[in-house]
Amino acid sequence: MRRFGARAHPKIWNTIAPMGALEKATIPPLDKRSQKSFIRTNERIRAREVRVIDENGEQLGVMPPFEALKIARERSLDLVEISPNAVPPVCKIQDYGKFLYEKDKSERAARKTQKVIVIKEVKFSVTVDEHDYQTKKNQAVRFLGDGDKVKASLRFKGRQMAHRDLGYKIINRLIQDIGEAGVVEFMPRMEGTTLHAILAPSKKIAPPAPKPVAPKPEAAAPAAAEPTPATEA
Repeated sequence: MRRFGARAHPKIWNTIAPMGALEKATIPPLDKRSQKSFIRTNERIRAREVRVIDENGEQLGVMPPFEALKIARERSLDLVEISPNAVPPVCKIQDYGKFLYEKDKSERAARKTQKVIVIKEVKFSVTVDEHDYQTKKNQAVRFLGDGDKVKASLRFKGRQMAHRDLGYKIINRLIQDIGEAGVVEFMPRMEGTTLHAILAPSKKIAPPAPKPVAPKPEAAAPAAAEPTPATEA
């Protein structure tokens, strides 16, 4: 049997190549912004029917995508798929470049207001002295006050594994000394030769605002004495 291939059957190869070229010509390549956001626009919208909203927010109804694209082209705008999971998908006639600019602007604003929680580690040892303990405790309180989580860790070395109760006493003392500055997220537990606990900043309840005090009415000023008429001599 002969194997079918491009060399044995050049006619088959010639008929396949124009089809691929036609597909590339009808479907424009995605630009970098579309690839990043995965938003279908214009000829990339493949749904049978779409619900169309115009640039003013008015409903134009359900129609095939080519009719919606024709309306968008007549208004020198783009057809943007804003709700692909809806049935039918929702598309809006708008300026695609302006849409991406507003989208990036809102995402940047959301990232600015987002609080990134960092876990900072405070390391202890079984033989920690009082001064070193107080210094690291103050560090943990400061980290919690800044809104960061604290990982208090204590590593046992060699024969110290036989005295794990001393490590638990140090970590439990730290939790008690921190008090209301933090809450225990993970109680002390062993992982290998390291004992650690995780503390999170406590949500402080703001004190109630003091009630405004009404000003006291001022005492009425005494009336000025009328001048007595001078007596004639």
